[in-house]
Amino acid sequence: MKTYALIGAAGYIAPRHMAAIRDTGGRLVAALDPHDSVGILDSYFPKCDFFTEFERFDRHLDKLRRKGEKVDYLVICSPNYLHDAHCRYGLRNDMDVICEKPLVINEWNEAPLRALEKETGRKINVVMQLRLHQAVKTLKEQVDTDPPDKIYDVQLTYHTPRGNWYHHSWKGDISKSGGIKLNIGIHFFDILEWIFGKKKKEEIFLENNITARGKSIYQRASVKWDLSIDQNLTKQRSLTVDGEEVNFTEGFEDLHRVWYEKHL
Repeated sequence: MKTYALIGAAGYIAPRHMAAIRDTGGRLVAALDPHDSVGILDSYFPKCDFFTEFERFDRHLDKLRRKGEKVDYLVICSPNYLHDAHCRYGLRNDMDVICEKPLVINEWNEAPLRALEKETGRKINVVMQLRLHQAVKTLKEQVDTDPPDKIYDVQLTYHTPRGNWYHHSWKGDISKSGGIKLNIGIHFFDILEWIFGKKKKEEIFLENNITARGKSIYQRASVKWDLSIDQNLTKQRSLTVDGEEVNFTEGFEDLHRVWYEKHL
C-alpha cells in the first residue's frame, strides 16, 4: 500500500486528491494546512494526522521514516508560489512528489527542480488531468492524424465568476498566484500545447486581476483566449476548433482518480 502526505489540505483541490488516494488503495497518513477547516478529512482518512505548523508536520514525517514507515508520496496542493519550495522539501526527504499545476510561477525556477530530481533520484509528477478527458484525447487523436501542415483556428473562453473573497486571498495576489493566466487558465494552456505543439508567440490584449485576453500562436494553431473571474459574467467554458465546439460539459469529476491510476 502506498502512503501519502499532503500539504494544502484545506484548499479547493485537496478533496480530489484525497478521493483519488482512497480509490486507488493508498493511505493518507499526514496532512498540513495553516487553516484548520479540514473536516473533509473525516470523509476519506479520519485517522490521518493533521498539523497546522510545518515544523510539527516535518517532525512527524521524520519520526515515521525512523520507524521504517517512510512516506512514498508528498502531495502538494498549496498556493502556487509555494509549489517549488514544497517540491524541494519532498525530494530532499526521499519522497516522490505529486504537484498541482503550475509547478512554478517563473520558468527559471524549474531547472533547479529538475537538477534536484537527478541528485535525489526522486521524481516530481505534475498533475495534468485534463489530458485524460475523453473529449481532449479525441481532439488530440484527430490533430495527430490530420496533415502536419494544417493550422487550426481555436477560440478558448473560460468565464468562472468569483466573489470578492478571491481578491483577498492568495489567488488575488499576482505574485502568489501568477495571475489569471496561471491560476485560472493553466489547465487549458497545458492541453493546448499538448495538442498543438510548442507555443511560438503570444500577444496580450488585456490583463488585470479580473480578466486576461490574448492570442497565442502554437506550431499548429492560432488561439484566441478570453479568461475572466468577473462576477457579472455568466459561467462559460468553451473551446472551439475550426468553429466546432469541444464538449466539456461533463467528465471532470473523476479525472484525478484516473490520473493516479495511470501514473502511479
